[in-house]
Order: sequence, then C-alpha cells, then structure tokens
Amino acid sequence: MRKLTFLLLAAALVSACSAEYQTTKQGDIDALTKAASFEMPQVKLPSFPGRTYDVLAYGADPTGVNLSTEAIQQAIDACTQAGGGTVIIPEGLYTTGPITLKSNVRLYTEKNCFVQFTHDLDQYEIYDTWFEGIPTKRCNSPLNAFNAENIAITGHGTFNGNGDWWRPLKKNKMAPAQWKKHLKEKGGVVVNDVWYPDEASVLAQSYCEDQNVPVITDDSLWNEVKSFLRPVLLHFVGCKNILLEGVTFENSPAWNLHPMCCENLIMRDLNVRNPWYSQNGDGVDVESCKNVVISRCSFDVGDDAICMKSGKNKPGRDRGIPTENVVVDDCVVYHGHGGFVCGSEMSGGIKNVQVSNNLYIGTDVGLRFKSTRGRGGIVENIYINHVNMVNIPNEGLLFDLFYGGKGAGEETEEELAARMNAEAPEVSEETPAFRNIVIEDVKGANIQRAIYFNGLPEMKIQNVTLTNIIMNATEGALFRQTNGLIINNVHIHCTKGEAFSLAPTVENVKIN
Repeated sequence: MRKLTFLLLAAALVSACSAEYQTTKQGDIDALTKAASFEMPQVKLPSFPGRTYDVLAYGADPTGVNLSTEAIQQAIDACTQAGGGTVIIPEGLYTTGPITLKSNVRLYTEKNCFVQFTHDLDQYEIYDTWFEGIPTKRCNSPLNAFNAENIAITGHGTFNGNGDWWRPLKKNKMAPAQWKKHLKEKGGVVVNDVWYPDEASVLAQSYCEDQNVPVITDDSLWNEVKSFLRPVLLHFVGCKNILLEGVTFENSPAWNLHPMCCENLIMRDLNVRNPWYSQNGDGVDVESCKNVVISRCSFDVGDDAICMKSGKNKPGRDRGIPTENVVVDDCVVYHGHGGFVCGSEMSGGIKNVQVSNNLYIGTDVGLRFKSTRGRGGIVENIYINHVNMVNIPNEGLLFDLFYGGKGAGEETEEELAARMNAEAPEVSEETPAFRNIVIEDVKGANIQRAIYFNGLPEMKIQNVTLTNIIMNATEGALFRQTNGLIINNVHIHCTKGEAFSLAPTVENVKIN
C-alpha cells in the first residue's frame, strides 16, 4: 500500500512539474475536435517526464555574444538520451546555429528570452528536402526535427530567423530611406530593383523555372548558390505528437512554420510574424499532415498566413499524402496574401478541414483557394464558419484555378487572359478539383471585390454552399466555371456594378 501511495505521489509530482511548462489542457483540444463538422480523431497532447536540463549548465551564452549552438544541442541530446524531459532556455539573448529537436524533448523558453539564428552561412548545411511542394536542396532549418515523436516548443520566448539577411527585397516595397538603410547595412547586389544578398543568389534565381526552386543538375553548383537556399524557420518532417505553444516565431528566411508529413500536431497561442514585405514569408504551411489543431494564434506575415498544402504536380501526386483532419479556430491574421488558404501546392489532396471564429484584418484576400493545371489533387470537405474580415484590397472569397504564381492583384489582365483563353486539355491526373465546400456566417467590410469564382472549364468548381454572408465591397460577386452553387441568405452591398454576376459557364445554381 505504501509502495502504491509513493508511486501515485511520484506520478503527481512529475505531472505537476510537466504542467509547469505548458498551459494547454487535453480538454481544450478535445472540445475543438469534437465540434468539427466531420469525424475528427482525438489529437493527444505530448507528455514529458519531470527531468529538466538548463542550457546554461552546458555553456550557453545569455548575452548573445558567442554562439550557443553546441550548448543547446548538447542539452537536447542529453535529455532525449535520458528518456526525455524539458530543456530550458532561461531569459536572455542567445545567438545560435540550427537546432535539432529530438524525441521526448520539450524545449521551453522563459519570459524575456530571445533566440536569434545566425546568418553565417557556414553554420548551415545543404541537405535534401522539399520546398514549394517539390524535392530540392536547401540550407537546413534553424529549428528542425526528423521522425521524432513526442516533441514540443513552449513558453514565452521569441525565435528570430534573421531573415532580412537571406530574403530578396523589392525596392517598391520600401520607403526610400528604408531602402537606403537596408543597402548600407546589408551590402549585397541590386538587379532590376531587387536586392539580393550576393551574386550567387542572383545566379540561382536564373536557374529557377518555376517560382523559387532552382533546377540544378550538377551537384557541385549547389554550394555556389548557398545564399539562395533560404530555409524555413521551423521544419518538422515525419514527426508525431507535437505541441507548439505560447512562443513567437518571426523573421524567417523563407516560410515561418512548415510541418510536413506529420501527425497529431497542435499549434496554440502562437505569435507568428514577418515583415509585410518579406518574400515567401508565409505564416504556417501545413503540408501532407493529418490530425492538426491550430488555435488562438496570431499571424502578421508577408505571404499566405494559414495555408494547407500537399505537394506540387507529379512529385506531390507520387507522394500521395493528403493534408486531412484539420481544425483552425479562434485565429487572427493582420497581414498576409491570404487569411486562410488552400493551395496552390495541393497535388496530394486536402480534405476534412474546418475553419471557425477567424478574423482577417488587411489581408490581400480573405479566404483563398488556388491551383492551376498540372497540379492534380482534390480539395474537398472544407467547412468554414464565423469568419469576419475588414480592409481587404482584393477578394473576400476567392477561388482561382488559373493561379500564376503571383500575389493577388499582381498579375495583369493580359497575363490572366492568355492562360484562360488557352485550349482546355482533357481531364487527367493533372487536373485539380475543388468540391464539397461549405462557407457560412461570414461578414466583410471595406473589400474591393466580394467574391470571385474562376474554375477550370474542364473541371469546374463543384458543390459550394454559401450561407449567411454579408459583404460590403466596391465590386460584387462574379462566378465563372462553377457547377452546383447554393446561395442562401447572401447579401452583397457594392458601390460598383451588379451585386451578383453569373457567367454562362455556371450550372445548377440555387438562390434562396
């Protein structure tokens, strides 16, 4: 009896110690998953033994003068080798190279803790990975994990990716004084009013045939263009049972958070931010993951904010892993190319996603669905409700199946017309499909165009239901290439043109 009492007491002490380093409870997550409009599996919180490892004991420098890479990594390695626990980064300023999280380790940052990743290229190895949906090589990510289980990053600190040293910068996105200051501090080269960190980055850009992945067949050239191989700030691959809670992720070289092929992932109470001008400065890109909860997070970024992906074109279809079972609740986006986004890399499919109680303030587009010919893949069973948006310079709700790789509003009418007027191909595995989508209880104010649907003639947008929507916009709603559209209690107040315009290519419409 005394032995049982001792074991119960020890378990309680471990639990209490563990709970000290996170605030999210299992009941919080269960309430969100049970409210989903589809059958959502339970997403369990990771748990950790009561052991703690302070990085200062391993030689970390809290003044930021010296690199703390080795000390932080040694603490993580010791923790996982002992069976797991919590690695603590106390308050202070830390400079470090890339850090690899290991199984059964929680990385906890105290209040007033700032971790900045060095821009010294020598600290980053080039390795095989994926970016923008296809296999390529990049510099290893500042925060990374591979096939790890039961991992977490929690606390109150800030992780800064030092992205201003990596990212190309367009002159037209800066005030003259800011532009001058950037050139003075960072050096680099300017080509066609775009700043690059060095000539190698310019060379790599010339190798890119599609967006930002260079096509290089001679492996010896990768090191020559290393500065162009911008890493995402956090890259978790093939991991299970993950918690990201409370911390700030900012100033990423490329995307901010990129979980790929992960399972049971919780992101809660995060502050994710990038400068509004940051090239490819996405907030979170959930790629080929399942059982995901994103809750009470704040995004203020330079590209898409909350984005679902699953690989691009044939590589994505060959991988064949969809993003599925995702709940996004109680999030706010202050800036981004899109508030909530599906695509354009969706070749492995996206299904069973619920977005609720979101607020978008000044995003380029509110709800953004995008793809193009060649992707293949199916986006289906998407449920969106109780979303408010304001000060949207483009569309409040956008389905764009002629996406050309540019941000909303950046493509000319001539460029879009050329692609739309091209001869429609036969339906094949390369044809993307968007279907079975329910959007309800949405309010929007000060929007340029309320709604725009532009499907493919060979694969129209299918079975979309819009219910209880109020949009105050300059332009109304325009629907093209859509089949099976239900409009219930939708009110659009526009100052220019018709509130609703249905092209002849729209079929099976019900308006109530």
